Amino acid sequence: MHHDHDTPAGDLLVILRHAPHGSGWLREGLDVALVAAAFGGDVSLLFMGEGVTALVEDQAAGALDQKGTAPTLRMLEMYDIDTLWVEAEALARFGLSADELMLAPRVLQAEDSAELIRRHARVLTF
Repeated sequence: MHHDHDTPAGDLLVILRHAPHGSGWLREGLDVALVAAAFGGDVSLLFMGEGVTALVEDQAAGALDQKGTAPTLRMLEMYDIDTLWVEAEALARFGLSADELMLAPRVLQAEDSAELIRRHARVLTF
């Protein structure tokens, strides 16, 4: 498999678009990322839309008493998932700044999202 040197493409990009509470999508996406990484995949995460709220420290449990996602997010580092992107527009929408987030994701402008997605062999959206 040939990659251009200027595009450090990962194997798998997992796009997380859902808030931690109200559905299982976020947790499911994180689980997929962890499984792929456990099998040696090079996994990157892109938090878009409500997904960025998953990275806010110290969330309380949700209405249905789901646990916050912080413990799962902390596992990402153990699995060498350290390429995390967060969409600038989503941060602005929720009044967040990157330094308020866990795990120090890189901020991505919306117009760069397509390029990031294109560079990955596989993309899964949750």
